Formats: sequence, structure tokens, C-alpha cells
Amino acid sequence: MGRRRRRIVRVVRRKLPEFYLCPRCGKNTVRATIKRKQGRVLVICGSCGLNDTFPVQPQMEGVDAYCLFVDSYYGVEKEEAATG
Repeated sequence: MGRRRRRIVRVVRRKLPEFYLCPRCGKNTVRATIKRKQGRVLVICGSCGLNDTFPVQPQMEGVDAYCLFVDSYYGVEKEEAATG
């Protein structure tokens, strides 16, 4: 008689996407390129050519740059903390 075989559980690690959804044309062709030596982030749509640059912030990833890009496209301003 043998023992019961143990089930192998594999943990699937999800990766962040390389391409994001364009707010203008709606295609999945926006790429965020972080250039830390130059201190800039370039976000550009490969389909319609919509682009923008931002200064690099500490520990910024591509998805953070994409969020800034979408916020600037729709005109969302940062909320200032109320003092007092």
C-alpha cells in the first residue's frame, strides 16, 4: 500500500502589463518608458501618437506614469490637503 500523493500548489505571480489603454483612441498601445538618468518619464501611444512627459518620482513604475498620463489627459488636478 502506498501513501496518498501530495498535491503540488503553484503560486502564479502576476506581472504588470507593458501596454496600457489609450484614453483618446481606446486601443491597448500606450507604453510608459522611464529614463531615470535623464529624470523623465515618456508616455506615448503607438497608435494615435498622444504623448506626454513627466519628471521621475522616487520608486515610480510604469503603471504610476500611466496614471499620471490619464489624469493629465482628463484634466484631473491633485487634491491639496486642507490645512487647519
